[in-house]
Amino acid sequence: MSGHSKWSTIKRKKGAADAKRSKIFSRIAKEITIAVKDGGTSDPDTNPRLRTAMNNAKGANMPKDVVQRAITKAEAGSENYSEVTFEGTGQGGVAIFVECLTDNNQRTVSSVRSIFNKRGGALGKNGSLSFLFDRKGVFSIVSEGVDIEELELELIDAGLEDIEDADGHFILTTAMEDFGNMQKKLEEMNIEAESAELQRISNARRELDVTTAQKALRMIEALEDDDDVQNVYHDLEMTDELEKALEEE
Repeated sequence: MSGHSKWSTIKRKKGAADAKRSKIFSRIAKEITIAVKDGGTSDPDTNPRLRTAMNNAKGANMPKDVVQRAITKAEAGSENYSEVTFEGTGQGGVAIFVECLTDNNQRTVSSVRSIFNKRGGALGKNGSLSFLFDRKGVFSIVSEGVDIEELELELIDAGLEDIEDADGHFILTTAMEDFGNMQKKLEEMNIEAESAELQRISNARRELDVTTAQKALRMIEALEDDDDVQNVYHDLEMTDELEKALEEE
């Protein structure tokens, strides 16, 4: 499992996802806004990105009125977000890629730079670390009652590259160009993905001692907590020792 995916699983086990429910909703609401703006329509049937965002909202148990409010704001053009990315290193040289949606670029740059500086990291130039990450389609579906071998055979033709059993979910990975094919295949099979996203998966792992790795993860958490940050990806290897230490915190 990628470091990013395993980190997400650990946070879910610790209940961090529930504690940050409002952050999750805010992230999805921004994605809905961008989807309506870029797609030129608030009709999910003709706007694939919006359809994906709305499915993610459902998987996160986001209230329907909150989803509709985000769509209404997007239609009115009352909120205007731009996509901004940052690349840098954390403790121990961990590569970190940050994706943001912001309505104030200056605020976001200042905030992200401050977190890197205060946590012992270094913010680099865009493109300096992007080669360490591959864009992949990542889907999460409930694994209960589903045979993993049968599912794998069904999904190979849709571009399935990898399938992992993680904490009651199957994590499906595809090449970026097969993202739409996998969505269509899951719909045909009446399988509802709890989340479907294009993520940046590290193509190499960096293993650190537990103390250094924990410092790097605290920096990653600080970035994830920032209101303008949508996603944070990293190449830290989540060793058994590190996972045990995190669960004991």
